[in-house]
Amino acid sequence: MSDAEPQAESHDRSQEEAQAAERLERAVRAAEQALIEFEIAVETFRVEVENFSRLHHQRLGPMYSRLDELDALIAEAVAARTGDPEDIRKAREARGLVQPMPGVEELFHGWIDSDGLSPEAAAMLTERPVQPPPRVRPSEEARRIYRELARKAHPDLAEEEAERERRGAFIVRVNAAYAAGDEEALRALAEEWEAGPPPPERRASPSEELYARLEWLAERKEMLAAVAAELESSAIGAMIKMAPEDPDRLLDEIAEQLLAQAAEKEARLAELAR
Repeated sequence: MSDAEPQAESHDRSQEEAQAAERLERAVRAAEQALIEFEIAVETFRVEVENFSRLHHQRLGPMYSRLDELDALIAEAVAARTGDPEDIRKAREARGLVQPMPGVEELFHGWIDSDGLSPEAAAMLTERPVQPPPRVRPSEEARRIYRELARKAHPDLAEEEAERERRGAFIVRVNAAYAAGDEEALRALAEEWEAGPPPPERRASPSEELYARLEWLAERKEMLAAVAAELESSAIGAMIKMAPEDPDRLLDEIAEQLLAQAAEKEARLAELAR
């Protein structure tokens, strides 16, 4: 065997190893981008679930309470007419389901924090209009800016620990602005990011580090999938999935249904009172 043959074989192996490393690195980068997109989707849905829950409680809570009160009044009217022990039991049971007046601690729960009265509590006590919660879904512009920032500044794109921490702190602020639906704050954060230090150039990683990175990305995706499944299986998440294009409109539809139910119960109560 000539000296050229081992050299050729070594060169071929080096080429194959380089190609394999390149394919592995492309797979890692693709997995990183896919994970970021998945995380954006999960965070967006989490914001929608949280906002929908608040709006549902604020707008429809009193209506549900009214329906419970009407059920109790109807059961009591029936029991008063019949005197039947079973009807009396049902009346007591229905009355027990009506939310009682809150105690002092419950009344002030969430009104006072480390800074004193919350803005909502202060508004109530001074008879100023209470700030309504945001809509279920942030505006399209807010969602666009958020996605761009998440894709550019996500901590998973950093290789140095210091840069990862810087990005992590920045994304916390981005998430807070997005959850509040604050377009101006998101624009300011976008300008801040563009004016900040450029992200460090990527350095070639050994194959072992790339494999470890893929494993970490897979674990992270599993965790996010569990969070997404929990959100989707919740009562509020299931309601949002009924109207994915316009979850705010679903509240109006539910309110109409509750109003119709209340009207039926009020008519029934009026008949019993005759």
